[in-house]
Amino acid sequence: MADASVVHSLWTTAAQAPDKIPGPKIEYGQLAPTLIVLGAAVLAILVEAFLPRRSRYHAQLLLSLVGLAAAFAAVIGLAAGGYAGSKSRIAAMGAVAVDGPALFLQGTILLVSLVAVFTFAERRLDPQAHGKRVDSFAAQAGAVPGGPAEQAAVKAGFTTTEVFPILLFAVGGLLIFPAANDLLTLFVALEVFSLPLYVLCALARRQRLLSQESAVKYFLLGAFSSAFLLFGIALLYGYAGTVTYAGIADVVDGTVRDITPALAGTMGNDALLLIGGAMVLMGLLFKVGAVPFHMWTPDVYQGAPTPVTGFMAAATKVAAFGALLRLLYVVLPGMRWDWRPVMWGVAIITMLVGAIVAITQTDVKRLLAYSSIAHAGFILAGVIAATPDGVSSVLFYLAAYSFVTLGAFAVVTLVRDAGGEATHLSKWAGLGRRSPLVAAVFAIFLLAFAGIPLTSGFSGKFAVFKAAAEGGAGALVIVGVISSAIAAFFYIRVIVLMFFSEPKPEGPTVAVPSPLTITAIGIGVAVTIALGVAPQYFLDLAGQAGVFVR
Repeated sequence: MADASVVHSLWTTAAQAPDKIPGPKIEYGQLAPTLIVLGAAVLAILVEAFLPRRSRYHAQLLLSLVGLAAAFAAVIGLAAGGYAGSKSRIAAMGAVAVDGPALFLQGTILLVSLVAVFTFAERRLDPQAHGKRVDSFAAQAGAVPGGPAEQAAVKAGFTTTEVFPILLFAVGGLLIFPAANDLLTLFVALEVFSLPLYVLCALARRQRLLSQESAVKYFLLGAFSSAFLLFGIALLYGYAGTVTYAGIADVVDGTVRDITPALAGTMGNDALLLIGGAMVLMGLLFKVGAVPFHMWTPDVYQGAPTPVTGFMAAATKVAAFGALLRLLYVVLPGMRWDWRPVMWGVAIITMLVGAIVAITQTDVKRLLAYSSIAHAGFILAGVIAATPDGVSSVLFYLAAYSFVTLGAFAVVTLVRDAGGEATHLSKWAGLGRRSPLVAAVFAIFLLAFAGIPLTSGFSGKFAVFKAAAEGGAGALVIVGVISSAIAAFFYIRVIVLMFFSEPKPEGPTVAVPSPLTITAIGIGVAVTIALGVAPQYFLDLAGQAGVFVR
């Protein structure tokens, strides 16, 4: 009865003082990159609704490129205005951090997305369908594969231009994810970029059933990871009485000033903290593709349309590692002795499983998927360093790795046979004799993955391993070097297959792409070589951007 009277008095107090509800204070200028991308996505939906079908493709392509370029310009403006350093702050009433790591990662995601839009828009690789150029995406996404509705859509030469707004919504979520400064914003951002990716994975024009299977696998396993993350957030909230990163960190460190009776009751309960922290980590490690949360990666990479695979492999890793760094360095630095041993184990098995299982793969996209798992392990070595150098080395590695990945998947779209992309490794035999330029470009990307000197892969690995060794994780570096040697074997094997095998007479052809894909691959090669030959400027940039605002 006493409880009822308290609730009743609260209601009457709220009713008597309607002017006491504070309005939200939003710093629109500091949130500009995300707002521009989401605004472009909403405009793209309107384009899809009101423009005639024949005009949509060019309008969507232009809108996507302008939106992403404007958002990147906004990131540069914020960085130039000091928000990456002295003016770092928490914006949107504590929900989003505007600091060096957030701006560096947002800039990387926007550049990767710009290049990915070129691969999404490619329309010269598939043979023309009934006199109309077509892209990598289903003629009509909602139609049953092989059914009469799909056949009619193919005959009419339809293309799914909805992929552009879906991509923009995913980019909007990816931008918020590494900048989120409370656990609820983190979860909302995760869902905002995950749901569009589930849809994009199901839209392949060829091999519709494999594509839909990959989307269902990604969706189901992604739902599990989201559930773990949400349960972890609930436990951390129960422990600290707040979802803000700084609030939880204060309770973990024991520096919190305003201790209520309820907080005093839960602060001593380390089980809530340890289990909650572990569950949130599981949700993030799933997105990163670390073992043992990697099972979705090879199947989804193989089944999704290749432009989507390239975008996912690059941009999602950048955002997820950004969020992981912020969680470990801002929220849980007081638990370093608890999370470091666990992350050691995860990093070691991720490097070894990724490198060893990749040797057995016969499909190019699956091979690149296991390669991405091994790279997740290498990047975790930098995360485990728990030093400022660790942060900057991870930022540099993510920027370098994302462009190599995009370029490699763009090359995969060019090698084709009658059934579409020829992804079986046996089909790539003798490619160097049939199309020396394409094989040479792919070889550059493979050498960068292997970490050969004068490529961005070497600079990235060197930075990460150096930070790990200086952070007291020397044994981890030894495992990393061994894994790199194992991984180099299967990259070199593909190069040998392309250049030193006889081409088969019935082998695939190399399609001549439009300037869009040529630009995407060219940017990939340029960044790979530039970051390998002269990495110092970008390492310094990552070093300056490596300080989190608390």
